[in-house]
Amino acid sequence: MDLSTRYMGLALRNPLVASASPLSRSVDGVRRLAAAGVGAVVIHSLFEEQLLAEAAQNARLADAGTESFAESLSYFPSAAEENAGPRRYLSLLERSAAAVEVPVIGSLNGVTPGSWATYARSMQDAGAAAIELNIYYVPGDSHLSGRDVEQRHVDVLTRVKAMVTVPVAVKLSPYFSSTGELALRLDQAGADALVLFNRFLQPDIDSDTLAVVHSVELSSPGEARLPRTWIALLRGRVRASLAATTGVEGADDVVKYLLAGADVVMTASALLRHGPEHAAVLLEGLSAWMRARGFAAVDQFRGMLAVPPGTDGTAYERAGYVRALRAANGGAFRTS
Repeated sequence: MDLSTRYMGLALRNPLVASASPLSRSVDGVRRLAAAGVGAVVIHSLFEEQLLAEAAQNARLADAGTESFAESLSYFPSAAEENAGPRRYLSLLERSAAAVEVPVIGSLNGVTPGSWATYARSMQDAGAAAIELNIYYVPGDSHLSGRDVEQRHVDVLTRVKAMVTVPVAVKLSPYFSSTGELALRLDQAGADALVLFNRFLQPDIDSDTLAVVHSVELSSPGEARLPRTWIALLRGRVRASLAATTGVEGADDVVKYLLAGADVVMTASALLRHGPEHAAVLLEGLSAWMRARGFAAVDQFRGMLAVPPGTDGTAYERAGYVRALRAANGGAFRTS
């Protein structure tokens, strides 16, 4: 059974990728994921805010040091090592890449095309096989136009691409007025992959304590329908690889994403629920499904249910909508 695939030009032993999560915050965690069989591992995200905070602290400490000795232009206080988050990240990335045989992908989480983007080169130098650019951005400014939000994504990608030679993936949210058009713009700007979709934090309200509650909930299979729809629409229409994420619990969820046209299927929630070893369960289920239907390789069925190239995607989805309404109404189409 040939489960091998390619993602952003990288040769993977199978299409299952462990996405960024607490499971990849240690070398041991990365080893467990690789031992369970995943095709690649995305290290937990390093945030723009961490990099900017470190740069500001280093600048303050360096300035303070110059007051000690006139010749101390290169003086760098040892206290700067206390905020070693980014340096710890590079160390983790380097040690993880050396510890496993599968590609290890660095993750940068940011929203502005600022100097923090240069850190992508440090990730590459530490052994990252690729960079996943997680643009987690909720535009709270009501005066910011949709086009400006989209341009920010393109600008961040362009800045990071200028820093590295390894492939760069962009992890997107689904909340754009024209997701397909933005996908094409990012594709033209050099994105090597599009990861669909990011899940925004959606805070709740505790009516007893009168407080806003911030929490992260693991995804469920029902949430896979939206990214699967867009993967099916984008398959064959962009040069970039397509990575599916959100809603992967069992092997059937992996199969559905591949049928829609995903090059790889990412999961974190299922591995957090059941442990890294659940990756082997997902892969065994995928292999069993393929054997039962006579498929010897993933490429034989990938994209089988994608929207055919040349098809009017809008009309295609509209027709599906009408069919669903007819079925719900017992075959009679009514609009009210």
